[in-house]
Amino acid sequence: MRAPLLLLPLIALLPLTNCAVAAVGAVGAAGFAASKDQTMGQTIDDTAASNDVKSRLLSESSSRFGEVDVEVAGGLVLLTGRVYSAEDRTRAEGVAWTSMYTQDVANELKIEQPGGFFANVSDEVISGRVRSRLIGSSAVKSINYNVETYNGVVYLMGIARNAEELRKAAEEASVVGGVKQVVSYVRVMDEVQRPAAPTTQMPVSPSYQSQPDTSYDSQALPELRGVSY
Repeated sequence: MRAPLLLLPLIALLPLTNCAVAAVGAVGAAGFAASKDQTMGQTIDDTAASNDVKSRLLSESSSRFGEVDVEVAGGLVLLTGRVYSAEDRTRAEGVAWTSMYTQDVANELKIEQPGGFFANVSDEVISGRVRSRLIGSSAVKSINYNVETYNGVVYLMGIARNAEELRKAAEEASVVGGVKQVVSYVRVMDEVQRPAAPTTQMPVSPSYQSQPDTSYDSQALPELRGVSY
């Protein structure tokens, strides 16, 4: 039985002055992993998790969960998009936990009515531009980052080699037109390798909330780093 980790949302809110699942085969994922700072097995598991969770959601109800996007990095399943009720939001999270590959779940689903084709296209354009900026930055190893956008909020996932790289990646994302916020679920590599500080408050079950919490003690889980700008 896997022990669920306490999810501590890592949020980097960037107030901006000018702001108004593709399935990858296991073979492709294995080749892609060669240049990433994670093992081939981790990359394959993340790909399998993304496909598995999305498939389970659509099997549950394509009408209720058709606008839920699934992104996975390091076993962390990020749910973004929209559902139509609080019950659907909770249910989607529960479905994500049923996958054998899931280690943690970040539920960023919004309770809204359908946003329409053009809203979705706009988010995809923003994601593409953010990826382009990360690729063009000499300070960022872009292949380590996953980018997801919903309603102008950009979610970054993956691995940063150090805290400065994460700060730079968030800044690159923040200057893209249409970006309202940048939320980071990125793990910092040099802190992952450090032993966690002792804590007497060990989580026994995952904890979720509708709004990101930035009041956590970073010493308890130093591999998860939230950056403020």
